[in-house]
Amino acid sequence: MNEDQKHDREFMDTFMLILGFLIAFTFFIFVLANVISAKQDEVIQSNPKAQELKAERLMPIATAKMAKVIDPNAPVIEVVAAPINAQNIYDGACAACHTAGIAGAPKFGDVGAWADRITQGGETLYEHAIQGYQGEAGYMPAKGGRTDLSDEEVIAAVDYMVENSQ
Repeated sequence: MNEDQKHDREFMDTFMLILGFLIAFTFFIFVLANVISAKQDEVIQSNPKAQELKAERLMPIATAKMAKVIDPNAPVIEVVAAPINAQNIYDGACAACHTAGIAGAPKFGDVGAWADRITQGGETLYEHAIQGYQGEAGYMPAKGGRTDLSDEEVIAAVDYMVENSQ
């Protein structure tokens, strides 16, 4: 075996050793992730509050029912909205600004920051939240920038923030 072949053989041996190590490490990470996932599932299964929160997150936004009318080939879709969950709306839309106080937003739970706003009355709060508002303290985009939210959803989120900030 000449010097080049010997060098090539050493390179291949080292390369295969590193490749084997990487494969073993990947397998180890995969097994570790499955063990952690199984432990989390055990915690969720044994905790009724965690099961309740999981079920709430998985609750459908709306359901659709199909019904046949005069023409049996033309289905009609009836959409039935699920009840509004104000905390989910807050978490998904409002928390981005109201948790950190971005753009002058009163922080969630900050009694002092909400006191003056609450004294203005619910209708004013709803109007500012739905239509948007530019004040001295900051800026509130219409519906928090989430134009996909209905007025009722925005009102529910405002009520949730007020209830938790008094």
